[in-house]
Amino acid sequence: MTRTTRPTERTPAVAGLLLAAGGGRRLGGRPKALLEHRGRPLVEHAVRVLRDGGCDPVHVVLGAAADEVLARADLSGCAVTVNPEWAQGMGSSLRAGLGALTGAGADAALVLLVDQPGIGARAVDRVRSAYRSRRSLAAAAYDGERGHPVLFGADLWAEVAADAVGDRGARAYLRAHRDAITLVECSDVAQAYDIDTAEDLGHLE
Repeated sequence: MTRTTRPTERTPAVAGLLLAAGGGRRLGGRPKALLEHRGRPLVEHAVRVLRDGGCDPVHVVLGAAADEVLARADLSGCAVTVNPEWAQGMGSSLRAGLGALTGAGADAALVLLVDQPGIGARAVDRVRSAYRSRRSLAAAAYDGERGHPVLFGADLWAEVAADAVGDRGARAYLRAHRDAITLVECSDVAQAYDIDTAEDLGHLE
């Protein structure tokens, strides 16, 4: 009796891409990565969320006060890219992050913003699990409205980067391809608020 053995399917490599370069202009110039949350810099919390949500590897894009972030935050095990053009907006950080991931063997990138601590590992895991191919495009939804995190299959990275200008990040690309996005409802496990102003600091513990 002859048995045919099927090759073992490789588990897709979904990298976590944390955008943490913002200078906190509306927070009086306090870099968002260094805001304190549960006794540690906010960037550490976001890295842990990506890891606990199943992302591997984790890449972090820093910008404002990058040297201070590296000195104060534990980013061990992460690949770190410093974006010298961070002041131009989120688009430059997204381009830098996707550029750093290119050729690293990842099948997709799951993009998380450092200033959304209400988004935890369960939401990350849900969106990560929406990966189907290297052209996958998925995003968390909150009561049907698209939000973060967002997953981009590796074959889309060049297109996403080309559209990432100013402070829009991937918004223009996502609007243009809205019919291709798999929305993953996460309102039952996460809250998508941003830490943008002094009033928002009340969300931090």
